[in-house]
Amino acid sequence: MVELADIRAVTEGLPRSYEVLVRDRIKFRVGQIVYLALSRDEKQMGIGFPKEERAAAIAAYPDKFLPPSKSDERYQWIEVNLAAIDRTELRELILDAWRLCVPKKVAAEYFGE
Repeated sequence: MVELADIRAVTEGLPRSYEVLVRDRIKFRVGQIVYLALSRDEKQMGIGFPKEERAAAIAAYPDKFLPPSKSDERYQWIEVNLAAIDRTELRELILDAWRLCVPKKVAAEYFGE
């Protein structure tokens, strides 16, 4: 299972990314856009994820992915069971979510494109 320290290791150094505490929940933002939010018990995280790929991901990996709450369905968002992913997959998910929020130029510079 990945933990908060693993999440912080990935988000550290991402341009324009910062951590905040909102109503006892740790969230990571780019500007005012939240791209990652941990549950209060830190066993799940909500993360930016393309809406058009959400249903397929949930169907293919129901142990890893859960649908967002009803209020978050309109956003590019998915819930992730942290016990079901490893550090490599965590890094991939976080970088993809971060990339959804930053300007294309910032992402291109970070990835050396």
